[in-house]
Amino acid sequence: MRPPRKENKAKPANKRAVARLAAVQALYQMDVTGSGARDIVKEFEIFRLKQDLDGEELRAIDMNWFDGIVSGVVANQRDIDGAIDEALKSGWPLRRIDLTLRALLRAGTFELMYREDVPMRVIVSEYVEVAKAFFGEDEPRLTNGVLDSIARKVRPEAIGG
Repeated sequence: MRPPRKENKAKPANKRAVARLAAVQALYQMDVTGSGARDIVKEFEIFRLKQDLDGEELRAIDMNWFDGIVSGVVANQRDIDGAIDEALKSGWPLRRIDLTLRALLRAGTFELMYREDVPMRVIVSEYVEVAKAFFGEDEPRLTNGVLDSIARKVRPEAIGG
């Protein structure tokens, strides 16, 4: 997995934003290793999301949010992948998408479909920011377009139509 890009000088992340970034990394790792959600979540809790790592303090994370995204994507992956495939351009099925971007789209789609307590615009904006942490301009635009398309289908009342 690509390390997050260093030149992005965004505002300090909130606990949920950190959880979203970690969830994308966990989902990526699951794709690469074939590990299950429980194992990956436990590994992240024990080894990757410590508050102090080699003398460096990490940002606080909402562990429940992190766990909820990872387990939610796994539990609903068929519906999530179907929604993403519908939103992608013809000829570009989800299986052809970069693994990091695939994990990101799955996490964002999960929140759009199953976390109605979070405003649609917050979800799209947060995942575009996660995309910016890993990629240049194209992938954040793709993330915005795909998640916006999914939001229009699953939350038409939030769009106004």
